[in-house]
Amino acid sequence: MDGTDVQEQDAQNTPVNLDELDGAALMEAFLSDPSHGYKTLKYGDVLEGTIMHVDRDELLVDIGSKAEGIVPSKEYSSLTSEEKEQLEVGDTLLVFVVQAENNEGHPVVSIDRAKQEKSWRKLQEIHEANDIIEAEVVNYNKGGLLVNLDGVRGFVPASQVSEIRGGDESSKQADMARLIGTKLPLKVIEINRHRNRLILSERQAVQERRDAMKENLIQELTEGEVRTGTVSSICDFGAFVDIGGADGLVHLSELSWSRVRHPNELLKIGQEVQVYVLGINPNEKKIALSIKRTQAEPWSRVENSYEVGQLVKGTVTQLANFGAFARIEDGIEGLIHVSELADERIQHPKQVVQEGQDLILRIIRIDPQRRRMGLSLRRALDTPDADLIEVFGEGIIEERNELQQKLHDALEAEGLLGTRQDEPEGEEGDGDAVAEVNPDATEVDIKEAGEAQVAAFEERAARAEKAPAKRQSRSRKKTDEETVDTNQTFGDESGMSAMELAFAKLGADLLEEDEE
Repeated sequence: MDGTDVQEQDAQNTPVNLDELDGAALMEAFLSDPSHGYKTLKYGDVLEGTIMHVDRDELLVDIGSKAEGIVPSKEYSSLTSEEKEQLEVGDTLLVFVVQAENNEGHPVVSIDRAKQEKSWRKLQEIHEANDIIEAEVVNYNKGGLLVNLDGVRGFVPASQVSEIRGGDESSKQADMARLIGTKLPLKVIEINRHRNRLILSERQAVQERRDAMKENLIQELTEGEVRTGTVSSICDFGAFVDIGGADGLVHLSELSWSRVRHPNELLKIGQEVQVYVLGINPNEKKIALSIKRTQAEPWSRVENSYEVGQLVKGTVTQLANFGAFARIEDGIEGLIHVSELADERIQHPKQVVQEGQDLILRIIRIDPQRRRMGLSLRRALDTPDADLIEVFGEGIIEERNELQQKLHDALEAEGLLGTRQDEPEGEEGDGDAVAEVNPDATEVDIKEAGEAQVAAFEERAARAEKAPAKRQSRSRKKTDEETVDTNQTFGDESGMSAMELAFAKLGADLLEEDEE
């Protein structure tokens, strides 16, 4: 190493005394210092800057370039008035390079676009992670809702919003206007930064949340517990009840102990109900619920509430060839056999009564174990006025008279007035006479007559079951029974109950015996 090299090395290692340098030498020393290198900017760079000056029309920020960056007022318009007032010299913020250098040599940067770029990157991460976000509805157009996600405008199609009803365009627009200012859970279903396209779905987000809640709920639920829920939807075969983030099905047969033709007879959407957990299927994520099982089974208290010979009111629920079924309270139905509708010989109940009609009836048979009850219309109408008033009050006489008049008119229209029922013929020596009720008899006499009728009724049924199938009517009875077995099964929402099925068989047997 020669002397020249040693002198150069000493010069490099010797600290520069800035006080001894003039202006030109100072600038040269500053520019030659590698720690003072400037950034090379290009469009799209997102940098952190420090506010150097705040003006009404623009901001000056230090972004590490040879000149301060300018933020025009239009490039921070997304800031609220409060946020703008809080901007101070020395604050740091992110900016997006819009122009590397303008005519004056300053870079042009944007706070709004920096926020957007940051939001786009965050949204892309959310989309890839399959996460759910929340956003406020800021406006709407013909096709759906517009939301703001930290500077990025997203679109939610109307078909992807559960709170927008179908129907005409005006109701659809009204629903969308009502949602402005509300926050919705959203799922990113399409994102394209280059095309500035962001499509979201509220429906998918809600469904995914409900699925997660349902899975947790299924793990917590136990069969037999009772929960409070809200009716969420109604269909022909039952109703769905939300029991805390998951919907369970209440089948039509589990709505009430009484026969229900359609759920809307008892329920409406939004109604709060108590439900009993019938079953849980974790694999299919299904929950079976019951409303009627939250109430006492009606037949369990029949023995304490009713007795043979008692007068009651009932509503005709269904007509069959052998008689009419009447509901005397929710879950309790009895059979009015055709022979107990009128003194005249009736071929079909529709000749004298109709579904939905209110009747005054007398109980002639009770079998709680088999859930059967025999009722009589003609015996109730023959009851003395004093007994009717004692049970139902003064207004019952007028009601009874109207019912008798309707019955008379129906019989007259059918040409049945004056026809009398034939006494059933028993086997020789049986003495199988039906006990008749004397209109002047006391309540005790009426009860005894009812009990005698029950005994005769059961004996005839027993003989009918033992009778050989020799006559042509047997074929007709068999066909009727097959029809009942096929179409009127217990629990089927369109069929009859087990009690009705049993009475159907018994009624057919009695009809056959009458023909004998």
